[in-house]
Amino acid sequence: MENTYHIPVLLTESVDHLVHNPDGIYLDLTFGGGGHSKYLLSKLSEKGRLFSFDKDRHALENTIDDQRFTLIHHNFRYAKQFVTYSVGFEIDGILADLGISSYQINENDRGFAHRMDGPFDMRMDIDAKKSAADIINDYTEAELLRIFRSYGEIKNAFKLTTSIINTRRNIPIKTVEDFKTAINNCIPKSESARYLSQVFQALRIEVNQELKDLEILLADAPEILKPGGRISVISYHSLEDRLVKNFLQTGNTEGQLVKDFFGNSITPFSSEFKKPIVPGEKEITNNPRSRSAKLRIGIKK
Repeated sequence: MENTYHIPVLLTESVDHLVHNPDGIYLDLTFGGGGHSKYLLSKLSEKGRLFSFDKDRHALENTIDDQRFTLIHHNFRYAKQFVTYSVGFEIDGILADLGISSYQINENDRGFAHRMDGPFDMRMDIDAKKSAADIINDYTEAELLRIFRSYGEIKNAFKLTTSIINTRRNIPIKTVEDFKTAINNCIPKSESARYLSQVFQALRIEVNQELKDLEILLADAPEILKPGGRISVISYHSLEDRLVKNFLQTGNTEGQLVKDFFGNSITPFSSEFKKPIVPGEKEITNNPRSRSAKLRIGIKK
């Protein structure tokens, strides 16, 4: 199911730079189709251990039969609690391939893609309470403006929000097509696909609290990694990448450099790469969805 579920992006780069101790303990926080986990296991010795997380229960169907492997059906924002109570000591590496899987995009009943009709859902965890339809129908004007401006950087966010509110006064917005019809007058005809992608991204981030999950992970990473331990994060849009970049450079997601009494910068991570690693032409050709990916790697001091 791996090939149809999700093609792993920057596979060798993200794992080869992560695994520095074959006997160590590693976390794959976004299991998906299991591509990264399988390759990571190939780099471990018989003593090594891999714990993978995924909040989408459909991903559990891709579990790996290996005594060194454990798949955890949970949000990766709780990785620190898991390590604290189940592992009991610091780990050697963390891998996070952010964003959504090909499977989630291609299933019309999940509501992630604007090109297919279906329930306006967008929940990565299908057991979560709040869907995209709930947000569109229930959020206030101010809340919707915040989402579209902050998470989608939508230029006509006010017009977009007004169109949604005017439509929902008369009829609930339940499907992808309902939503597209409601905002049709806001979509630039010359770049409709790009615009809809930005709008859908904004809603998806809010539904799944993606940036909040990432902020929690980054804040917890220094506490659960050993000195010399590594974190490898693949992001797919500027909002995610900015958080990762800021944290690795300054130790906080705001990018505010903190110095000690002597004027030395206090940062928990160093990196052997000044710029993010991006897919090559061959990978982009084979997997067009990889074109926006950026990999950043930090090494705990």
